[in-house]
Amino acid sequence: MKNLNVKSLFKGEATQHVLILAAATILVYFLISIYFMNHFFFHTVINGVDVSLKAHDDAVDIIRSYIKDYKMQLIERDGDLEEIVGQDIEMQLNEKNGVYNIYKKQRPFKWLSALVKQQKYYVQDLFIYDLYALENKINELNCLNKDIIGPQNVGFKYLNGSYEEIPEVYGNKVNKEKLNEIIVVSILKGKTKLDLNESLCYENPKYTLNSEKTSKTKNILNKCISAKVTYIFESEREIVDGNKINEWLSVDENLDAVIHKDAVKKYVQELSKKYDTVGIARKIKASTNRMVEVKGGLYGWKIDRIGEVQALLENIKHGEVLEKEPIYAQRAIKRGVDDIGDTYVEINITRQYLWFYKGGKLLIQGAVVTGNPNRGRATKVGVYMLNYKEEGSVLRGQDYEAEVKYWMPFYGNIGIHDASWRYSFGREIYKRSGSHGCINAPLYLAKVIYNNIEEGTPIICYEEE
Repeated sequence: MKNLNVKSLFKGEATQHVLILAAATILVYFLISIYFMNHFFFHTVINGVDVSLKAHDDAVDIIRSYIKDYKMQLIERDGDLEEIVGQDIEMQLNEKNGVYNIYKKQRPFKWLSALVKQQKYYVQDLFIYDLYALENKINELNCLNKDIIGPQNVGFKYLNGSYEEIPEVYGNKVNKEKLNEIIVVSILKGKTKLDLNESLCYENPKYTLNSEKTSKTKNILNKCISAKVTYIFESEREIVDGNKINEWLSVDENLDAVIHKDAVKKYVQELSKKYDTVGIARKIKASTNRMVEVKGGLYGWKIDRIGEVQALLENIKHGEVLEKEPIYAQRAIKRGVDDIGDTYVEINITRQYLWFYKGGKLLIQGAVVTGNPNRGRATKVGVYMLNYKEEGSVLRGQDYEAEVKYWMPFYGNIGIHDASWRYSFGREIYKRSGSHGCINAPLYLAKVIYNNIEEGTPIICYEEE
């Protein structure tokens, strides 16, 4: 029985101690709660001003003291430091502020949470300042008045047959609008330090070495310069490879690779000037056994500039390696100094005579009548080619209409045809009653030519000196 009573006694005392401890804890908690009825919690900050454990009645004086000594340090990208001093901008406490509302938000009996949780508050319009003074102070900042280095995206350079990246440049150009905004917000929040870089006050490059698009653009550039197009002009070759293509490439502000069409167009134009033969001066051995120079006309090689520019752009874009002829708008019989070949019609305007050679042999010849030079209708000199041939045609003009059996145009509405209305050809007839520019031929001559000539056959018209 005694042992049982002892155990009960110890148990009763333990319970009593627990109750005393609990009561003491509650009392302490209650007393601290009473303290926080007119004091701020632990870790309480209002607009940057630390008022932890301070009496409510002292808050305004503490904030005034903070404003009196207020300075905000600006940390700039290059490490330079500048300050905005509260007194310089006439910074003051707004007496109509709502700082007293913070008292209501801090319920005294919830003070325990303040031990582990920051109590940060922002009271709108707690601080006031002179707008113009702040504006002037910002305008005087060195970061806005130094030599400006603007941001530059990552770049690319062609070196030793490939493209390499050029690191981006961050520079020191401040976004003034963003800077103004951040400074105002920071002052109102009572911040004492403002890192311009962390606050994104600088204009930064859009694309850097680490941007996903950087590697994609580099790959596109390298693909373009991997192209090799070898143009074939009979025995001549013109090569377009990376050493030339890189001069036609650039990267725009969106980091897109650009093939400059104007540069490609210029190259094709130069190619055309070098290898086109339309209208060039040709030395021709005439049937009179004399060498004559013939300029003008429509015959010869002619690159399709528009078509070839587009084709070359596609070749480069896809990194193609190939040999090819350019796209031609018109072809001659062959390449070389003599691109006329051995099948052609020769018309001597001075002698009013025509020769037709086929396969190097004289097939037929005869007198003709050409355009009347005294009426401004002289047959144009130059080397042309037969456009087409037609049997049974009616030729019409402003002041004439004539039926012909064999019509062979080579320059617009100018061509070779029979002229049944004429009874004689050659000599000086063309000066008195020449044609409107066509080559009038006897029926037999026109027929033989018609039956043996093909579309594209060169037609040479010249005068002797």
